[in-house]
Amino acid sequence: MAIFESKEKMETVLGELFIKLLADPVMGPKFVASKIIVRFNISDPNGTLWITPGDGTKGEVLWGDQDIKATVEMTLSGDTCHKFWLKHISMPIALAKGLIKAKGPMPKVLKLLPLLKPAYEAYPEHAKSHGLSIEKT
Repeated sequence: MAIFESKEKMETVLGELFIKLLADPVMGPKFVASKIIVRFNISDPNGTLWITPGDGTKGEVLWGDQDIKATVEMTLSGDTCHKFWLKHISMPIALAKGLIKAKGPMPKVLKLLPLLKPAYEAYPEHAKSHGLSIEKT
């Protein structure tokens, strides 16, 4: 069974996480300044998550089809997404195994990695608070 039992659960868990991170006084402005628009195409359950620099002053989390162009597009399953944020799988390994497919300029993809540290730190407790297992599978 998939870690996210429904699209709504996935949207709640991941949406809240990124809203919190974009509000972070360090991570939020760095992400906005990067001017990178990230699109996550997630399967099982299916959903499209966008993280954008918004109006340039505050980042934005969006779901579904949007009339914007992604700088970086990541395609992955909900389970891979969960394992990635728990650091049970690294980006290079996931890319090499085809668990995550990344489209876009690789320097920009790599530029995102340091911005992800607060997400790695916040996700285990956040996932637990939503009743998700954080055990390595």
